[in-house]
Amino acid sequence: MLPEFRFHHIGIVVKDIDNTANIYVQAGYVKSETVFDPLQQVYICFLKKEGMPMLELLLPNNDSSPVWNSLQKNGVSPCHFCYEVDDMEEAIGKLRKMKYVSISKPSNAAAIDGRHVCFLFNKQVGLIELVESKK
Repeated sequence: MLPEFRFHHIGIVVKDIDNTANIYVQAGYVKSETVFDPLQQVYICFLKKEGMPMLELLLPNNDSSPVWNSLQKNGVSPCHFCYEVDDMEEAIGKLRKMKYVSISKPSNAAAIDGRHVCFLFNKQVGLIELVESKK
């Protein structure tokens, strides 16, 4: 990634958000409230543990969710890495020059304080999410 990008979280698609979260809670993680993101058609919760990467569990609500196919094909698995950026449009422009394709336009994230997020894909790297830093 670009040097100014800051790691934010790993997204993991799951079949049962509470059962998966409970396994991490038993390992010392703290679970956030589960929220529904109508744009992505997913239920989302975050798991945090001091000194460890933050995890985002994603449970598709139905087969129109962008992560539905990933869950059907791969089962429970990581699906993206997320990076925090100060300037969303500038970051997208730089990534496009690096052969990333925009999967979504920046939109408000229900689970991340309403900050803008967007998804991009590169066939050598996979799916990444950008989240706009707090202002």
